[in-house]
Amino acid sequence: MVKAILFDLDDTLLDRNASIQRFIANQYDRLSSAFSHVSKTDYTSRFIELDCHGRAGKDQVYQALVAEFGIEAIPWQALLEDYETQFQGHCLPLPFLIETLHQLKQQGYLLGIVTNGLGHVQNRSIDGLGIRDYFDTILISEVEQVRKPEPEIFWRALERLGTTAQHSVFIGDHPKADIEGAKGVGMKTIWKRDFYWLETSTADATIDHLHEIPAILQQFDNNFGQ
Repeated sequence: MVKAILFDLDDTLLDRNASIQRFIANQYDRLSSAFSHVSKTDYTSRFIELDCHGRAGKDQVYQALVAEFGIEAIPWQALLEDYETQFQGHCLPLPFLIETLHQLKQQGYLLGIVTNGLGHVQNRSIDGLGIRDYFDTILISEVEQVRKPEPEIFWRALERLGTTAQHSVFIGDHPKADIEGAKGVGMKTIWKRDFYWLETSTADATIDHLHEIPAILQQFDNNFGQ
């Protein structure tokens, strides 16, 4: 029987792409007086390219932007600080997020988040989505000093929830960090389809939308022990 559900954050709960696009357009609108020689289209599109779906550090992204566009009136550190303090206000949830979390809590599941990233950035994203109170534990790699797919971060999450891998499910978009990592410790896995990544054949189930989760959990329970 499934007792606990653990989620990745970016592109599983947070619509990261839409949030980034919303934020970077707003940053340009607010600060472009310092680099008016750069068009909004060039600034936003180059940021997204350099960000590389979150794989590049934002310090590197802003240093590259400032250098490439010859921005002198505002330092890259100020742009980075603006990102770290203002992104929270531009966080967009994936469809059906709140409805699904509410339903899962009503059904008595323990909920957790296990995410890679910087503590202050990921905490602000969680608060920006307004979902912190739904979760019984939240683990962020910088705080824990261990990253997915390393088994230790999954074991810690299970221990803090007071449950076992056999009775837990992990939901995420990254085939290696989320799906392979969680399966490596014995958890059931649900892949949140993301066309940025190649299809994974190792997940126990695949979803396109979060509201599909309760039905899949019921299937897992029906097959438990078989």
